[in-house]
Amino acid sequence: MNASERTPADLLRSALAADPARPLVTFYDDATGERVELSVATFANWVAKTSNLLQDGLSAEPGDRLALLLPAHWQTAVWLLACSSVGVVADVGGDPAAADLVVSGPDTLDAARACSGERIALALRPLGGRFPQPPEGFADYAVEVPGQGDRFAPYVPVDADAPALAVGGVEFTGAQLVKRARADAADLGLAPGSRLLSGHGYANWEGLSAGLYAPLASGGSVVLCRNLDRLPAQDLEKRIGSERVTGTAV
Repeated sequence: MNASERTPADLLRSALAADPARPLVTFYDDATGERVELSVATFANWVAKTSNLLQDGLSAEPGDRLALLLPAHWQTAVWLLACSSVGVVADVGGDPAAADLVVSGPDTLDAARACSGERIALALRPLGGRFPQPPEGFADYAVEVPGQGDRFAPYVPVDADAPALAVGGVEFTGAQLVKRARADAADLGLAPGSRLLSGHGYANWEGLSAGLYAPLASGGSVVLCRNLDRLPAQDLEKRIGSERVTGTAV
């Protein structure tokens, strides 16, 4: 355990330094058949681009609140780490009207319009595809993010003791989040190289931890499965074998 790792962004930097080529997030959507695998390096590149979009394109500052209206998805994981990188509070499922900016999926656009600040929409299409027609009042993430820089440096150092995440009525600082993720990783038996399959959503801490933070904190990786209830039991067993899963949270 590295004492300098006090925020999720710190954990990602350590993972990148240790083994950039290893898988970090493998995403399945069992409603569409989509599978995406992101190495640490590829995931970190998406995070850097998204962080630059947040800081420069959207003028977000440390302490700003971002209502994150997205399901369990690899792009949601990217946004969570981008918020940590900038010092923005990721309010998962939060009230857009009380937020400085909002990030929405295609099913929550009406609710997201209550935000008076910047609005970003994600189509959540395979391979990070664009909306066929950009939603009115929103910038399309898939249009905005590709041109952002591949390296990110915050204008202001992120305070590990400042609020970083809100979910289910509970708020965590970056340091609290990392501490709890490490404890969860130990409870789940995760270690460097572990592969945890999670079928939980991102609407509560348990889902966020199993689906991102605990594997990241342990030096492991996650097989994140959306709509797992649509997958027959025998196919789940095949996936566990083919993905070299060492533990499950379903």
